[in-house]
Amino acid sequence: MTVLPICITGEPVLHRVAEPVSTFDAELATLVDDMFATMEAAPGVGLAAPQVGLAKRLFVYDWTDAEGVRTRRVAANPELWISPLPIGVPGEEDEEGCLSLPGERFALLRAERAILRAQDQHGEHYELEASGWLARILQHEFDHLNGILYADRLDAFGTKGVQKAVKRNKWGVEGLSWMPGVDNLED
Repeated sequence: MTVLPICITGEPVLHRVAEPVSTFDAELATLVDDMFATMEAAPGVGLAAPQVGLAKRLFVYDWTDAEGVRTRRVAANPELWISPLPIGVPGEEDEEGCLSLPGERFALLRAERAILRAQDQHGEHYELEASGWLARILQHEFDHLNGILYADRLDAFGTKGVQKAVKRNKWGVEGLSWMPGVDNLED
């Protein structure tokens, strides 16, 4: 397994809709293994193909809930349904981060429940009902496949914070990436 560089906001592949996965072969299996290795090295709980420079409708996720139940899967060509968004102002418990905005965290309201329909790395279809943080992870990664970063969904306060971070770090331009395990930008 190879750890891949992660694209930073401003890289065009992060800001456009990804293409469907059409071939479920050894090359895809290797990519999935590399994406899991990259996500773990970052460390993260989800990683979408656009984040490693590939415009494919594919993401991986790995989450262990408070009861110790681990959900580690691949989602190719996913469809996602969500419950209505909660009303109110996001708080600290709603903070999330993104490996494409390394080291930054902002509060964002997300739907409490989600249903994911996808294919695994072998092309087998599955459905998953999720709530809480797993539902948040699925929404976050699904957004990546549609060219949306979580920063695009923030309120005015969060947007200003992102703009400051982008300016401070000289992000927002093509060609920027970081290497998990080497650059340690998530610290």
